[in-house]
Amino acid sequence: MKRSPADDAFSKCIRAANDYTCQRCNKKHEHNSSGLHCSHNFGRRHRTIRWCKDNALSLCFVCHKWFGESPADSGKWLEQKIGEGTIDILREKRDSGVKVSKLEEKDIAKHYRQQLKEIEKKRSEGATGYIDF
Repeated sequence: MKRSPADDAFSKCIRAANDYTCQRCNKKHEHNSSGLHCSHNFGRRHRTIRWCKDNALSLCFVCHKWFGESPADSGKWLEQKIGEGTIDILREKRDSGVKVSKLEEKDIAKHYRQQLKEIEKKRSEGATGYIDF
């Protein structure tokens, strides 16, 4: 599946908000590291929640691979991480029938580029740990 500018901006926000740290093993990565991924809890094909921050985690390559290859274990871990209620809300949104058009992607990319600037500003001011956006 091709990555759009919205995907790129969203991925950068997820990783920056988590201070370039894997949310499973807590390994810290460099800013431009290819070893830290934006992992979607429900796949990117679900456009209704594709760019929803509750549907994404920053995971290192190893943990992202585990997440995809161990659905029973990773599902249990995810439920503990984000909660059953959040997962239920994501399912409702996913199944709602609402569609995000290709035209909206430009606005989504713009939104997340702005969010990234705000995250980076907070980091430069000394903020540590997770920064909500």
